Amino acid sequence: MKTAKVALANNEALMSPFDPFRYHPNLRPLITPPEQSRFKEYHPDKVRTMAREHGLPTDWIMVDAERDAERAAIMQGRWGNDLWVFGYGSLMWDPGMRFVEVRRAWAPAVARRFILCDTNGGRGTMDNPGLMAALDSGDGCHGLAFRLAANDLEAETFSLWARERIGSAYHAEFLRADTAQGEVEALTFMANHDAPQIRTDLSHDQQVSMIASGSGFLGTSLAYIENLAVHLDTLRIEDAEVMRLLADVRARAGV
Repeated sequence: MKTAKVALANNEALMSPFDPFRYHPNLRPLITPPEQSRFKEYHPDKVRTMAREHGLPTDWIMVDAERDAERAAIMQGRWGNDLWVFGYGSLMWDPGMRFVEVRRAWAPAVARRFILCDTNGGRGTMDNPGLMAALDSGDGCHGLAFRLAANDLEAETFSLWARERIGSAYHAEFLRADTAQGEVEALTFMANHDAPQIRTDLSHDQQVSMIASGSGFLGTSLAYIENLAVHLDTLRIEDAEVMRLLADVRARAGV
């Protein structure tokens, strides 16, 4: 009887309206807590220091004042309300944000594409470029929507901009995201086609080669796509391109 009561109490705790994972408890062990995230302190000065330590350039890092001005402009009129953020790549498993709710979400008119070339040391270098996913126009993308509490927005959006707008690869905008609990307007970071890091001209073979060999101080491009595949599988999201790339990369790398 005591065991049954403990189990019931645990189930009730999981279904609490204050539990961020109440709609998707299976995601709990797969999402890095913010206090353990490497991105929580991923601020420009730290990135500059890491780059210099590895003998890498820092001229690609956005000027802090420009980044802060952009954040202020995008967030104007939104500070008093909770904010949804749409994640399609590493934000899904390591958001680095304190969130109060997470939902599986579908964003129409966009797509997850492997077009973000990393030569700056994160998951690739100039000699061995890495490749990661970026959000681009398309036929729709499954991902996760995180809700940030209004009281946390100053600190959490500062960290988010420091991570996503460290360079010129993305631009911030709001999009519609559909969830089982209703439609939300979510902030996301889209591919900036004017940035040299965005490579829409890559062949499949070039993508495979870059993912198989790319490595940097954040890890390998292979680990990135493996993490992405695990999360898509857990969410029962079919992404044929991700699975095709992963299979071909593993074959190329002999994994």
